[in-house]
Amino acid sequence: MFVKPNLLLMKKIVLLTLLSLVTKISKAQDIDALLAAGVDNAERFAQDYLEPGTNGLMHSMNANWFNTADAKPLGGFEISIIANAAQADDTHKSFLMDISDYNSDPDQDFTIEFEDLANSKNVATALGENESDVNIIITFEDPILGEQQETITLPSGIGDSSANLLPTAYLQGALGLSKGIELKARFIPKINTDDIDLSMYGAGLQIEFTKWLPADKLLPVALSGLVAYTHLDGSYSLTDSGIQGENQRLENNTNTWLFQLIASTKLPVINFYGGLGIIKGTSESDLLGSYELQSGPFFSETVVDPFSVSSEVSAVRGTIGTKLKIGFFRLNAEYHLSEFNAFSVGINFGFR
Repeated sequence: MFVKPNLLLMKKIVLLTLLSLVTKISKAQDIDALLAAGVDNAERFAQDYLEPGTNGLMHSMNANWFNTADAKPLGGFEISIIANAAQADDTHKSFLMDISDYNSDPDQDFTIEFEDLANSKNVATALGENESDVNIIITFEDPILGEQQETITLPSGIGDSSANLLPTAYLQGALGLSKGIELKARFIPKINTDDIDLSMYGAGLQIEFTKWLPADKLLPVALSGLVAYTHLDGSYSLTDSGIQGENQRLENNTNTWLFQLIASTKLPVINFYGGLGIIKGTSESDLLGSYELQSGPFFSETVVDPFSVSSEVSAVRGTIGTKLKIGFFRLNAEYHLSEFNAFSVGINFGFR
C-alpha cells in the first residue's frame, strides 16, 4: 500500500540520529523520504542513508581511552575532559541507489522512478549532500481518483556544515590498582528533556605487561593491553511528527568494544605513545509506536513499530599520540588511522 510522505517525521528521525552523535549537526537539512514509499522501502533507504553516520559514531566513541602504556601505581588517579572527532571522507557521503531494488516486491501496488528516469544514481548519506535536488516519483492507483503521482525530494545530509567531523565528548577517570592494573570509566551526564533522553558510558581495563618484569623501573618504555566497552542509548519523542498515532519515538542502542596493544615512552615531561587495536560494535535504531498513514484522501493504514535498521563495525585501528605532564596537569593529543580516521585531545588532572 502506498504511504504518503511526511517531511516533519523524516526530519526529526535523522535529527535524532545526528543528535545521538553529540554533535552540532542541528543544521541538518529537511529529511522527507523514510515513510514515503512503503515500510520496506523506507527501511532499505534508511539503512543505506544512516549507516555511515552510526559507523562514524562508533569510531569517535572509542578515541582517547589511553594516553600512556605506563599504568598508574596503586592509588594513582587521573580525571580527564576528552573531546573526540571522527572524520568522514568522500566514500562515506554517498551510496548507489538502484531504483529496481525499490520495485522488487511483486505485491507492491505502486512504482517508483527517478524523475530523470535514471536506473540508479549516487545519492547523499546522512554525512553527504546532494548537489541539486534528487527527486523520485511514486505512481499509484487511487480507488476513487485513479492514477496519482507524488514527487519526493530525497534528503541531503550534513554536507560540509560540520567540517566532515563526527564529534563526541566525555568525562573520564582512571584509577591505578596493584600489579600494573588500571581501571577506567567514562560517561556523558544524562540528557533528559521533553523530547530527548540520551546517555553514554563506558568502562575499560588496562594491564601493563612491563610492570611484571624485574627491571621495570629501568626500562625507558612501557607495554600494555587495553579492553574497553562503550554504550550509548537514546530516545527521541516523535509526538509532533504530524502523523496520528501513539507513543511515537525513535530509540538508538549502540555498543562497542576496543581491544588495543599500547606502547609508550616513560619520560618526566613529554612522552609519546602509540598502539594497534581492533574496534567492534553494533548500532541499532528502532522506529517505534503506532502511525496512521494516509493512502489517498479516503483510506489509511495503521503501522505499529515500523522498522529497525542496524550497522556493524569491525576494523583495525592504529594510534599515535603525545602527552605533556606538568605536575598535576597533563595535556594529550592523538590521531587514529582506521575506516574512519579520528583525532582527540584531552585535558587531564592527576596524581602519580
